[in-house]
Amino acid sequence: MSPASTEKFLLEQYAGHPASQLQDLCKALYQSVFGCEHLITDTSAAAEGIRRETAEAGPCSREIEALDGPWSRVQLGVQADGLTPETLSRMFARSAAMPHGGADTLQEKLTVLRRLIHSGALPYSPAEADAELDDWRKNGFPACHHSDEYRAAYRPAYRVLHRTYVHLLPLLAAIDRALAENPRVLLAIEGGAASGKSTLADLLTAIYPDTALFHADDFFLRPEQRTAARYAQPGGNLDRERLESEILAPISRNEAAIYRPFDCHTLSLREPVTILPGRLNIVEGSYSFHPELARYYDLSVFLDISPETQRSRILKRNGPEWGQQFFDRWVPLEQTYFHETDTQGRCTLALKEEIRWSSL
Repeated sequence: MSPASTEKFLLEQYAGHPASQLQDLCKALYQSVFGCEHLITDTSAAAEGIRRETAEAGPCSREIEALDGPWSRVQLGVQADGLTPETLSRMFARSAAMPHGGADTLQEKLTVLRRLIHSGALPYSPAEADAELDDWRKNGFPACHHSDEYRAAYRPAYRVLHRTYVHLLPLLAAIDRALAENPRVLLAIEGGAASGKSTLADLLTAIYPDTALFHADDFFLRPEQRTAARYAQPGGNLDRERLESEILAPISRNEAAIYRPFDCHTLSLREPVTILPGRLNIVEGSYSFHPELARYYDLSVFLDISPETQRSRILKRNGPEWGQQFFDRWVPLEQTYFHETDTQGRCTLALKEEIRWSSL
């Protein structure tokens, strides 16, 4: 973040919270740099803490307040959408473990804070502010608390999450609602090449411990199935019949999925794999939410991506030679399928490309 963005952030912080004392703005800058402030080792205890704090706070705001960095304050009222304390605590723990800035970055932001105070843009005593900030620096910038004035005025009850998880809150709330209503849930993750389907699936597997994960890439057509008639079908380059019989049908009956993944190098099927159903069951990959398969799913999410971002990611991931095969063949097939089956429109949710997978 630039000094200009820090200045804008601080002025907006004070305008939105005029009861703020200097330590409250310091806390906001500290969280902007260091995020969650401490590591979380016991997510069960963290969930119980969220549950207790929510009960003590009474009606909580559902506001999500972006900080001056990759972090946001997520008010505990977001649980009203169905998000559970357990899921929120796991996101909190994973956010706390992510890379963060250092003291030099915080010092740069505090320089902006000092300038605003000395210019009169913020109503604090310059001499007292300098002394307090100097002491804070000399002590190594320990974590600070909200002032009594701030607590009385705004009753803060929040957790600091990385923006990656903030973008996912609608999906996670939908999953938690579905899990509350069903003994097991089937989720399809759709989207074009390089849109982040596998990354999202891995992230959800980390958040939800009882998860079974399946990849649509394991069900590409074998050479003998690759006919002109088959490719003429929207989504025809996936062996959806095998995906249905070996994964979706047994998982929906709470039975083990036994299947042979397709090997893209040998163009043949590998040895059988057995995966037991989880409470959450994810099938990630293009064509996973084909109209002929949609009835099996409880939820579906589409990852939207612009052509420019997709091209950049494919070239970075696959290189120019393999990337060109995507552009010439696979991307057009996906786009035809998306258009003719209204994939995004049929999905429960759509997530835009501003999600920063690279930060995970």
